[in-house]
Amino acid sequence: MKNTLALLALLLLSPLDAVRAADAPSSEKPNIVYVLCDDLGYGDVHFLNPQRGKIATPNADRLAGQGMVFTDAHSGSSVCTPTRYGLLTGRYSWRTHLQSGVLFGESKALIARERLTVAALLKQHGYATACIGKWHLGMTLPDAQHLGDAIADGPTTRGFDTFFGISASLDMPPFAFIENDRYTEAPTATKQWMRKGPAAPGFEAVDVLPTLTRKAAETIALRAAEKKPFFLYLPLNSPHTPIVPTKEWQGKSGLGAYGDFVMETDWALGEVMAAIEKSGIADNTLLIFTSDNGFAPYVGTEKLESQGHFPSGQFRGYKSDIWDGGHHVPFIVRWPAKVKAGAQSTQVICHTDLMATCAEILDAKLPDTAAEDSVSILPALLGKETTPLHEAIVHHSVDGRFAIRQGKWKLEFCAGSGGWGKPGDAEAKKNGLPEVQLYDLGADIGEATNVQSANPEVVARLTKLAEDFIANGRSTPGEKQPNDAPIRLLKDGKASK
Repeated sequence: MKNTLALLALLLLSPLDAVRAADAPSSEKPNIVYVLCDDLGYGDVHFLNPQRGKIATPNADRLAGQGMVFTDAHSGSSVCTPTRYGLLTGRYSWRTHLQSGVLFGESKALIARERLTVAALLKQHGYATACIGKWHLGMTLPDAQHLGDAIADGPTTRGFDTFFGISASLDMPPFAFIENDRYTEAPTATKQWMRKGPAAPGFEAVDVLPTLTRKAAETIALRAAEKKPFFLYLPLNSPHTPIVPTKEWQGKSGLGAYGDFVMETDWALGEVMAAIEKSGIADNTLLIFTSDNGFAPYVGTEKLESQGHFPSGQFRGYKSDIWDGGHHVPFIVRWPAKVKAGAQSTQVICHTDLMATCAEILDAKLPDTAAEDSVSILPALLGKETTPLHEAIVHHSVDGRFAIRQGKWKLEFCAGSGGWGKPGDAEAKKNGLPEVQLYDLGADIGEATNVQSANPEVVARLTKLAEDFIANGRSTPGEKQPNDAPIRLLKDGKASK
């Protein structure tokens, strides 16, 4: 796999002059653009899955050739909201009251007002900050009698100068665009995409991805013209359900609507890349392309795989699961001034690492009360790391099941998938499967053989480490911090504070 990726990277390399910009000295603070897809599987990016991936993703492939591919990157959770919380705060979401499931469109804010976010950190250091896309971290919406009133506790209260997007997933009401702290059109109608609820009369799901893409390109051009550093967080709505490719993309993949929507998502990335390059800021822009979790199986796994497309690549499981298919995600970084083109890293990293990475880039010291689970990946980007960046990272499933990964070992604190995959935990226990699963990912990347009984010392060591991460309120060096709620490592076990 590694040799295949290296060969593809060489083939995809374009002249560096096509990406570099002469007017952006590398000593300047870099612009940061973070493109977060919604439910894009690792195997949906053709570059990462050349043998068993059938969807064309030319822009993601080109980005891989121009930057660094992390082949062992993970979302903080195997579902939406928790990953987004971790990405913006550098702290695992299971330390909050949200220890399973996700928020909905009308949920209250999950990020506490006093908690430092990546956007707030960058703003303190002179960055303009913008969020365009799917928020899904809660906000306080006005009631039906006051739809013209301001929305409280949204992105503009959590470190972002501006926001344009939707409150949660595209299948969650209210179906309406929000700009900063108000609806652009009040949700006075009722519509349904999977779920039924309040909707702006002019709002259509098919328009969301093109609109977000256009807004992102406009924001990049505007901020570049201001000649000051900016942070654009672009959490796309795609390819999450509802699967709504525009007419231009329908039928393009030959794999049905999902494949078409992935291709349109790749087009959106291409538009972002083009806007960066056209603005003359490519050389000193840190561009990250990734996904919030694995492929959503309810889209139609069996049909896609029968057509030769495996959205989880070589990994077991899908969105929601504790197995790697739930949280092992594409992660591609381009920063021509600093990152070697066509590079790869096998470092185990997580979305929570953005905060510490930004802090190291800025030479900023983070307080002990922030970024408790964040480690800088800057040494890997610069090719200067000599040891693992993380002592270990923690995975979390939709049902609140834990796993801990250290080196080749992955210990899962549940008998089954921890999510929607089969067998689920209840079924696994009924079938007499062990309470925990231990996999040697160096020899068994597909998590096929549970070796917990043969390695009791590894189980004991990793269990103790996970317990320490919980008890200390952090997984990084620093002063002990409180969790927001009691936490159970094993679902039926004793809760720890």
